[in-house]
Amino acid sequence: MINGGLVLEGGGMKGLFTAGVLDFLMDKKIMFSSVYGVSAGACHMTSYISGQRGRAFDISVDYLDTRWYCGIPSLLTTGNLFNTDIAYGLVPNTLNPFDHEAYERYEGSAYAVVTDVETGKPEYMRLKNCRGKNMDKLRASASLPLVANMVNVGGKKYLDGGLSDAIPIERSIMSGNDKNLVVLTKEVGYIRKPIPAYELATLKLRYAAYPHVWKLMQDRDVRYNEQLKFLAQMEKDGKAFVLRPQEKSETKRIDKNPEHLKNLYNEGYMEAEKNYEKLAEYFGL
Repeated sequence: MINGGLVLEGGGMKGLFTAGVLDFLMDKKIMFSSVYGVSAGACHMTSYISGQRGRAFDISVDYLDTRWYCGIPSLLTTGNLFNTDIAYGLVPNTLNPFDHEAYERYEGSAYAVVTDVETGKPEYMRLKNCRGKNMDKLRASASLPLVANMVNVGGKKYLDGGLSDAIPIERSIMSGNDKNLVVLTKEVGYIRKPIPAYELATLKLRYAAYPHVWKLMQDRDVRYNEQLKFLAQMEKDGKAFVLRPQEKSETKRIDKNPEHLKNLYNEGYMEAEKNYEKLAEYFGL
């Protein structure tokens, strides 16, 4: 096991790039002592830790045509674009069983990044297992504003971790990880743009009782771009090794096109494979 951090950005279906990278790491039997997952990154993190190669891709793609799994019918009837009973119940329990025992043999520390809607601050919830209420931590990390309900964990309400800490490299370094592999889902040269005015107005209306939510979205572009600058400096300082798409993907944040998703997954795998020698040298493998 590498004594270092693995940081996984979110990005909805763009997380298929991450799934490809993680499968390559599994093929090389590379495991990290600390893993920080945000949103989709947190979801894919669990299959990586349980050692279930291909599962992250399969559960992202196999059920997209199911009417009540992902889409407007689910959003209108449950408040969640992705039906949580299916995504966090039927899929891991029956359709594509999650290997709880293998996950719980992991000797490192795994964290799902979430956002406290009352304070607007990130929290890094330890995932010692993925049973019972711990699944709520995972669900909270991937609950995007407007298309998912807030998730109650321990009496507090949470939303997607990407709102408050999209790339938790600073947290990983502060936790003692001097070397980190950071997997981004945005391409080289990406610069986040301000949120459109109509979307911000909708957020202000929906989260009037939780002003930190819409305020986080209001300046999300500034904070994200600052994180990219910080990450670039950490690369120069030798504290981060970054894998990311080299070009803009045709895959959208919510995308049901299996060809798009397979291409992005393959790109992630090949990008990790291409950089393996440099990665091995960086971590002293």
